[in-house]
Amino acid sequence: MGQSQATQDNHTIADTNKPAILHICLSTGWGGLEMYPSRMGKEFVEKGYRVYGLATENSRVAKAMTDAGMDVFTVPKKSALFGPTLLTLNRWLKERNVQIVHCHKSGDILISALLNMLQPRFTAFTEHMGVKRPKKDIYHRWVYRHVDQVLSISNETYQRNIKALPVSTDKIERLWLGTYIEDKTFSEDTRPHVLADEYGLAHDTRFIGSVGRICDGKGQADLLAGFERIADAYPDSHLVLIGGLNGDEGADVAFSEKLQALAKASPFANRIHLAGYRSNVGTLLEEMQIVCLPYWNEAFGLTAIEAMAQNCAVVVSNTGALPEILEDTGVYCTPQDAASIAEALKQYLDEPALLATNAKNAYQRALAHFSMQGHADKLEQIYQRGVAAKNV
Repeated sequence: MGQSQATQDNHTIADTNKPAILHICLSTGWGGLEMYPSRMGKEFVEKGYRVYGLATENSRVAKAMTDAGMDVFTVPKKSALFGPTLLTLNRWLKERNVQIVHCHKSGDILISALLNMLQPRFTAFTEHMGVKRPKKDIYHRWVYRHVDQVLSISNETYQRNIKALPVSTDKIERLWLGTYIEDKTFSEDTRPHVLADEYGLAHDTRFIGSVGRICDGKGQADLLAGFERIADAYPDSHLVLIGGLNGDEGADVAFSEKLQALAKASPFANRIHLAGYRSNVGTLLEEMQIVCLPYWNEAFGLTAIEAMAQNCAVVVSNTGALPEILEDTGVYCTPQDAASIAEALKQYLDEPALLATNAKNAYQRALAHFSMQGHADKLEQIYQRGVAAKNV
């Protein structure tokens, strides 16, 4: 058990009249769910809140929290909290007057429930995954009794949560996620050429890209197969798949090995690029003309709004929450169907006017509905309302 030191700014700019916040995320993986607590931590530190984290030692989550300006209480593994360490953590929270506990993985709600038994605090749970099986057994009824607010990240997951969770509907609310969006003008003159230069390609190369955890459900193998169907007809097009290829980067290792083998064996291997984990995803998305996300059954689709924010023309699956995010600003495909994916890509490749119109409209939609500031402002209102109700 340990405590990492955050930057002093967390304490020098914090308003002690505002309730302190703890984010719990004990995951050792790295994806959109794991990135969210540090992103929100950073937003609320900048709003003047004192923000803390509970994470697993040496995890990417713990590092990201610290980098965001959060003090982090770390444990070697979750089971370490089933004993005296939980009492130590509770004292640590009481000393910092933490009044809000925000969980991000269903397995971590047990920890917040145990903490709530020691000292009641407003407890929120962002349900990132979209639960599909009922959780109304005795254990889950007890755990969720200690959750004051379930935040569903889409209408799709909201409907699933109402059906599956042992929580009254007045405690479930939809809150779309957000991303960082610049209010800017896009043009070919300002399009970056990072990928083109890296791969030694002409600056007018047409990049079709995808970003996501390397695993079956993100559909990278399906997209590769779809690209192979159209590659001959569009020789200036290249496919770029962004996502960590190793287990410590969140990849499904067996699937990653399979995907790498498929790319290497493809007759278009010199036009298929497995870019691995990248920290400059926003810049790379801006370089892509088309972003294709044939996710099998996405609960939200943070990458979709990140692509929208970079003026990309987007192809997404016609299932899950993605149609809700894009509405009429995208082209749709059937997941796990290479022919459908190929036809969707061809719509953009054959119709430059559609590509330009959808890219522009998707960007405007992202600005209006999916900004990080807008999301943080709504979450702040939920926190304030919850703390006020808890203190009545």
